[in-house]
Amino acid sequence: PPEEAETVIHDIVWTVGRTGVVTPTAVMDPVQLAGTTVARATLHNADMIRDKDIRIGDTVMLHKAGDIIPEVSRVLVAKRPADTPPAPIPEACPSCGQKLVHLDDEVALRCINPMCPAQVQEQLTHFASRNAMNIDGLGPKIVAQLQAKHLVKDVADLYHLTAADLAKLDKFKEKSINNLLSAINNSRQNSVERLIFGLGIRHVGGKAARILAEHFGDLDHLMTASQEAIADVPNIGPTIAEAIVTYFKAATVQKLITQLREADVNLRYTGPTKPVVKDSFVAGKTVVITGKFAEFSRPALTKQLEGLGAKVTGSVSKKTDLLIAGDAAGSKLAKAQSLNVPIMNETELLANLKD
Repeated sequence: PPEEAETVIHDIVWTVGRTGVVTPTAVMDPVQLAGTTVARATLHNADMIRDKDIRIGDTVMLHKAGDIIPEVSRVLVAKRPADTPPAPIPEACPSCGQKLVHLDDEVALRCINPMCPAQVQEQLTHFASRNAMNIDGLGPKIVAQLQAKHLVKDVADLYHLTAADLAKLDKFKEKSINNLLSAINNSRQNSVERLIFGLGIRHVGGKAARILAEHFGDLDHLMTASQEAIADVPNIGPTIAEAIVTYFKAATVQKLITQLREADVNLRYTGPTKPVVKDSFVAGKTVVITGKFAEFSRPALTKQLEGLGAKVTGSVSKKTDLLIAGDAAGSKLAKAQSLNVPIMNETELLANLKD
C-alpha cells in the first residue's frame, strides 16, 4: 500500500481555473510524505468533500495518488473536535462573485462569467505558454500586473501593448520591455495550430490543434465547418467536434477572432506538411496497426508508414483502407473482418516495404 502521513486541515481554499472550474485545496500542517514536504492537497470537487465528510480542523491521513499528487485518504473522525461544522461549499465565484453552476451533469462547480479575472489570468498565461503562442517572459506574475493596471482584458489586447504601457509595471526596465514586445510581435507569425491550442478550447490539446490546423488549412475553415465534418477528421471525434462548434458560436469568441485578425495574427497553417510518396502501397490511405510485430515497434512502424504517405489512426471504421495485423491482434482484427477492411500480416508488410 502507498505510504501515508497524518496531518491537520486548517483551511479549504477554492481557486478558479482557465475553463471556470472551481477546485478546492486543503491547506494543512506541513508533513513529510514519500520524500517531500506536503502542505496542500487537492480535494478535487465538492462531491468528494461531502462523500469523505472532510471538515476544516479535521485530522486526516494523506497518500500520494500515483506516487505524485497528495490526496486525503480518509478522515480520522475520532480526533474531530466537537461541534465542527461541515465545510462550506461556495455558491459564488471566489474571483468575480458570479453564481456558480453545474453544467451537463458534471461534478465540477463552474463559473461561466467570461470576464472573470481569475479565468482571464489563467487564459492569458495559457495563451502565452511554450506550446501555445510561446510568448517568452509573459508568465502569471506579469499577466496579473497587466490585469491590475487594466492594460489587458483578453488575449487580443496583448497585441496592442506599447512600451509606455509596459513601463508602468513593477521592476520592468527597458531591456525587459523590448524583449516582451519582441516576443509578442514574433508570435503573430506562428502557424495557426499554436493559436488553436492557445485559445483554450475545451478538450482541444496540442495534438488535436495540429491535426485540425493541418486538415482545415486555416482558422476560417475550422470556424465554419459543421460538427459532422470536424468529427470525421481522423483522431478527432464527436466530443472535440461539439466543443469546437460550441466555442466558435459564442459572439464574444467571434469578436475576439476579428480582433486577432485585425492585429495581424496569422490564422493559416504554415507548419510542416507530410511528404506524400505517390507510388507507395499506402499513399493517401487510412491505416490502422494492431498486435505485436517481430521486426518493428509500433511507433517506428507508424513513423515509417506516415513517411510513405499513410494516415495512421487508432481505431477501425468503415473509412479504414487497411489493417496491418501482427501477432495477438484482438478486437480491431475482428472489427476489420466484419467491415471487410483489407488485412495485411507482417510477412506481406515486409514484402511491400521491400518493393
